[in-house]
Amino acid sequence: MTRGAVLRRVGQAVLVLWLAYTGAFVLLAALPGDAVMARFGNPDLGLTPDQLEQIRASYGIDQPLIVRYFESIGAFLSGNLGYSVQSGAAVSDLLAEALPSTLTLAVLGLAGAVVLAVIIAFTASYGKGAWLRRVFRNLPPLFVSVPVFWIGIVLVQIFSFQLGLVPVIGASDAQALILPVLTLTIPIAAPLAQVFLRSIDEVREQPFVSVVKARGASTSWLLWRGVAPNALLPVLTMAGLLFGELVGGAIVTETVFGRTGIGSLTAQAVANRDTPVLLAVVVIATVVYVVINLTVDLLYPVLDPRLRQTQARTRAAAVAAQPASDTHEPTGAPR
Repeated sequence: MTRGAVLRRVGQAVLVLWLAYTGAFVLLAALPGDAVMARFGNPDLGLTPDQLEQIRASYGIDQPLIVRYFESIGAFLSGNLGYSVQSGAAVSDLLAEALPSTLTLAVLGLAGAVVLAVIIAFTASYGKGAWLRRVFRNLPPLFVSVPVFWIGIVLVQIFSFQLGLVPVIGASDAQALILPVLTLTIPIAAPLAQVFLRSIDEVREQPFVSVVKARGASTSWLLWRGVAPNALLPVLTMAGLLFGELVGGAIVTETVFGRTGIGSLTAQAVANRDTPVLLAVVVIATVVYVVINLTVDLLYPVLDPRLRQTQARTRAAAVAAQPASDTHEPTGAPR
């Protein structure tokens, strides 16, 4: 990938970050009331209107919207994420405490989704028996239509209450991750499996597959050495896009299983109208999403030789199309 293309992708990533932050800021500012009134406006607290105004001034809520917007951007760029209105703690400390748990859950969920999608796609394409292939081809649409919270409740009911395999109370750190990871894995694996299935079907129609078969290659060799490397590339792109959805899935999953993380922190911030926390969560989620997709975009030409060849031909054509005056001596030049 050329330097110009890399800079263009980085510029697009910065633009997405800015738009996400601006959209979140405007939407939160448009909601009636504010976090200070939600936290301190209860008459039982006995605060006077002047005291409430002083609290609003300490958080900068009394300033015009445009001033708050630019001040908040400057604070975020300097690493100051502000303070939670609900707890008074620094937002950076809250994120530092909650982020590792959510990232662990998201990474394990994505890894499990990729493994499950590969199993479904390979079995649906090369499984023994037409009935088995048909069953596995119908699994992705089923998984897509199932709500995340329902999956979590069913898994708890089966593996904890019916089978007793995963304890509900007193579980170790590893045991406490099993059911939440499975809850995230199943819905994320569905679109990955659908893309992988379509990609396998397209690759199997390529002429090189018939040539390799004619030379006596076994099905397993053809699958792992011919079809899989070419079919996995679209799955890589889809996995990067779906990683952003894991944040939304983590909110529901952490609520169902009572886990502490970004999801539970977001749910509490929404309930309490804690704007500084919500803005920080939006920024963190957007940064993770943008970085993952930017990395996938930059790695794609490295993993796909066809893109490298296309880029090489494009550069060669650009060089060949240069004006003659750039590559030859000017007419009438002395020899």
